Amino acid sequence: MTAFTINRRLALAALPAVAAGLALPATASAQATPTTDSAITRHRTVRIDGLDIFYREAGPADAPVLLLLHGFPTSSRMFRKLIPALADRYRLIAPDYPGFGHSAAPARKDFTYSFANFADFVDRLLARLGVARFAMYVQDYGAPVGFRLALKRPERVSALIVQNGNAYDEGLREFWVPLKSYWANPSAANREPLRGGLTLEATRAQYVEGVADPSRIDPDNWLIDHALLARPGLDEVYLDLFRDYGSNVALYPQFQAFFRARKPPTLIAWGRNDFIFPPEGAHPYRRDIPDAELHLLDSGHFALEDKGDEIAALMRDFLGRKLSRS
Repeated sequence: MTAFTINRRLALAALPAVAAGLALPATASAQATPTTDSAITRHRTVRIDGLDIFYREAGPADAPVLLLLHGFPTSSRMFRKLIPALADRYRLIAPDYPGFGHSAAPARKDFTYSFANFADFVDRLLARLGVARFAMYVQDYGAPVGFRLALKRPERVSALIVQNGNAYDEGLREFWVPLKSYWANPSAANREPLRGGLTLEATRAQYVEGVADPSRIDPDNWLIDHALLARPGLDEVYLDLFRDYGSNVALYPQFQAFFRARKPPTLIAWGRNDFIFPPEGAHPYRRDIPDAELHLLDSGHFALEDKGDEIAALMRDFLGRKLSRS
């Protein structure tokens, strides 16, 4: 009998004991909550105007809709933990914009990358999915995308959750000085230094700066984001978007007019240590929406990464009070 055969028989003989050691206690098994099929996140792609648009979706089909709009340089992946935390009560839809995540990334000569186009694609996706009314979670780039959508469909916005997403001049501080120079003079001399924002180091900083315990942040975040940023030709796309961000600032008065006119129920959950969008951009929302609920969290730009449980709890309470299953 070979050593391999002896070892295999010993291993097989040990299996019942191993299984017994791994078995859950009867009390734990009885307390486990089964996961309904609708709570499972689905990863889907639809074709809109010739482009494949990827989105994540979970929750009951007849539940209130929560649209999740991601920031830069990430994708709908930033909501991977939030979605299952809310999918028992809400239908969550989280798209990737063209050029981000798993959505198509056409060449610049074939597609105009702009925040206006991103808002149009999200609008068409919602139409394709039969969504007539929705709350929005907006962060970073997601704020101007969502607020442009609100200008197009103001009657459809049921609530806002704002997480480090700017709509006020007060929120554009030191970080934005070189970008403002680029908006004023889109020369090569002003464009080239902005490539520093596309490096692995810059992406990592967005995740860990301002976080009390960086060991809580999964390094896969910046490795995955950077791998997608580094796809051939997309560096120029993202530099184009840095320039186009100035068009959002020009719309700030219209965004603010929407806030004043509609006064949507608003929850602000803001990482107060964010060096890109500091809390000076959070407070002015209450100037236009006095009943907005403001929470400054001890976190940074991607507060969902270390304060996800806290944000989910705030959202469950807020949406439970503000939305119905009508």
